[in-house]
Amino acid sequence: MRKTIMILAVAAASMAVMGQTLEECQQAAEHNYPLIRQYDLIGKTTELTVANIQKGWLPQVSASAQASYQSDVASWPGQMTTMMQNMGISMKGLAKDQYRVGIDVSQTIYDGGAISNQKQIALQQGVVEEAQTEVNLYSVRKRVNEMYFAILMLDEQIVLNHDLQELLAGNERKLQAMVKGGTAARSDWQNVKAERLNAVQQATSLESQKRMLMTMLSTFCGIEVKEVQKPMAATISQHTKQRPELRMFDAQLRLADAREQALKSALMPRLSVFAQGFYGYPGLNMFEDMTSHSWSMNAIIGARLTWNIGALYTRKNDKAKLQMQRDMTELNREVFLFNNRLEQIQQNEEIARYRKLMADDEEIISLRSAVRKASESKLSHGIIDANDLVREINQENAARVQQSIHEIEMLKQIYDNKFTTNN
Repeated sequence: MRKTIMILAVAAASMAVMGQTLEECQQAAEHNYPLIRQYDLIGKTTELTVANIQKGWLPQVSASAQASYQSDVASWPGQMTTMMQNMGISMKGLAKDQYRVGIDVSQTIYDGGAISNQKQIALQQGVVEEAQTEVNLYSVRKRVNEMYFAILMLDEQIVLNHDLQELLAGNERKLQAMVKGGTAARSDWQNVKAERLNAVQQATSLESQKRMLMTMLSTFCGIEVKEVQKPMAATISQHTKQRPELRMFDAQLRLADAREQALKSALMPRLSVFAQGFYGYPGLNMFEDMTSHSWSMNAIIGARLTWNIGALYTRKNDKAKLQMQRDMTELNREVFLFNNRLEQIQQNEEIARYRKLMADDEEIISLRSAVRKASESKLSHGIIDANDLVREINQENAARVQQSIHEIEMLKQIYDNKFTTNN
């Protein structure tokens, strides 16, 4: 058991030393980014919307109460009223004040597919929103790339700066000994020492920039990033996989199709059954209400068929608008693919350029190193002064810095290309 724990501890320690990979930082950033919570919100909102639409099949119940006073009401002709009074029948007629308290119940039997189409539209709108969220989250990778490779660049410069300090320190010690021996001027020693202190200041600035970027990357990823690993030079792909933007365009087209189906259902008839019940005066038996001004219970049941042909008035324009939306989506797709292809061309050219530059970097460094070593020898023999040596040291260091810049920039272009092609 102890052996297993020790192995795991060693493995964890080695991972901490190796640092996080680019892929690990990208995944952590996507899960840490606040926008990730929008997926759950979209899902829950869509679920509630669909549930509300589905309730359209439930009986629709409404309650009402009404009191009114009319300027005139239905009544018997005067001759008939006189005749009935002679027969001993009191015919008061309807009262001008009327009252009703009732409930209406309606149940949809057939809606022409309206509820089903509304449900499909709501579901597809949720898919479009999720696709847009995925597009926004995908862009997080690009931001991680920028910080990650900036840190790698600083790491390379810090290492080279450390080598420069050691090289200057070695020459500083030699010159100090030569000054004591009287074979070199004190100003030469001071010149090299000042250059070493300048390199120390540069190291302080580089370390500060790295700490800032590491803090930013850690905050962005939601994990403590202590070190980063230099990624391998991946293979360049010439084909673009399904980018989130393309899936979003597809979802928008399917939403337009769902809305067109809703236009068709708007032309279909609706069939429903209904029931009405009310307590009030007058009721359905008008003759009885003319003789007695008393409230009564009343009910009606039936079936209703409605066919609203008003949708025909705007159908042509509505279909034209949907087609314009499709055309706009296809145009956006073409623009995206066009720009995406331009990005690939630019990145491939940059990668090729850096590879050509790197092919000469080693030879340039070798030559600069040889010139610097010769200058050190010349200085020890008094042929040149410290200014010449410092210049050759700086030129050698600049060549090494250029080599590291070319390598890191090439790697960045490669992984930017992976982002562009989604490979």
